[in-house]
Amino acid sequence: MASTIKNPDIRNILTPLLPSLPAAALSTQPAPAILPLLSPILRQRVQLLSSASTEPWLRLLSYDKGKEARLAEVARSDRLEPHPVSGEVEVDWDYDVQTQYKRVDEETLQALIVLEEFELFFRLVYCVNDEAGGGDGWRVGEISVPDKSNPFVSFAGYSSILEAEKSFRGEKAGSEPPTTNTVGLSSPAAKEEEQEDDDDDYWARYDATPGRSPAPDSMEQKSQTAAHQEEGDDAYYAQYDSVQPAMDNHDPDEAQAAQAVMGSTAPPPLGLNHHQSDSNKPPTGRDSESVNETGGAWTLAPSPSARSHEDEEATAALAHPRPSSSASSNGSDTVLKLEEQAGKQEQGRFGIRQHVSRSVRSLFLLSRAAGIDREEFDTMVRAELDVLGMVEEDI
Repeated sequence: MASTIKNPDIRNILTPLLPSLPAAALSTQPAPAILPLLSPILRQRVQLLSSASTEPWLRLLSYDKGKEARLAEVARSDRLEPHPVSGEVEVDWDYDVQTQYKRVDEETLQALIVLEEFELFFRLVYCVNDEAGGGDGWRVGEISVPDKSNPFVSFAGYSSILEAEKSFRGEKAGSEPPTTNTVGLSSPAAKEEEQEDDDDDYWARYDATPGRSPAPDSMEQKSQTAAHQEEGDDAYYAQYDSVQPAMDNHDPDEAQAAQAVMGSTAPPPLGLNHHQSDSNKPPTGRDSESVNETGGAWTLAPSPSARSHEDEEATAALAHPRPSSSASSNGSDTVLKLEEQAGKQEQGRFGIRQHVSRSVRSLFLLSRAAGIDREEFDTMVRAELDVLGMVEEDI
């Protein structure tokens, strides 16, 4: 299948670029007319890094740090001086230009143009849907200085696009495992033999099957499972026995504590009728505490003179707030909720820090794969942070 991509118009692409290189070696900002000639990646690189740097933007056209100084010398030399009449750099486009093509992957087709007389090479990339560059076409992806011995040794391209496409398809086909179609070439006897082999394999599966089916679970195991489940249900419903209704004034824990401290003289819960077995007996002299049963309720009215030191300690013990009361349990629930919310917030902050760290790491790896070194990446990140500081109030 022939390629539909046409050869680049080298003269129209390089004619406006050559006179702009001397100015690029002195200026910190690129000319607006040059940006559409660059590939989207190089265009974005020049726009971002030149805005945050005070050095000439010519160095941004090359991805090789070691050739930046030589590129600046070539740009400042007399070779790129424009003709006084035409205003263009004189180039013999038929003899001074050497071109090779290479298909890198399914979406990337490159062309390397070498001008040996000017000690320059231009790496062109075929771009699709490049609205800023005027649509589909060839754009400049890199400008640098070629190697003097063999400028195409690292590129390893071909003299035409067709040869580059054929080489790429051949390499792709060689990397895939070969597939042979034996169905159309096999004889009827071979087909029959293959079918018999498949049948043998099918019936051989039953030979690997155990001779008897697994025995069912024993009754003892089933009974243990049922007993364990019943115990779990009993433990679950037993939790409701210790739940006290909100409107019930009788607290079993308080009554039990009072019984343990005051003994048999502990008063019954408020609101409950108290029937004593010896209610018909007259009170003794020591029982100075009178029990008034009026309308089904009673009050404990101890005499100040008869209260002993033990009774004071018992009353003080009952007056202390207990953690199992409804009021204290509500406060404990509030504290637990606040601690849970604080834990979730801390986990959220930790997750956000991890996400930001991994995002910056991924961006650095992506930039390094594109040819951007650590210094340029730091410059890009600081530029974005400076811009964020200026527009932070508007966000």
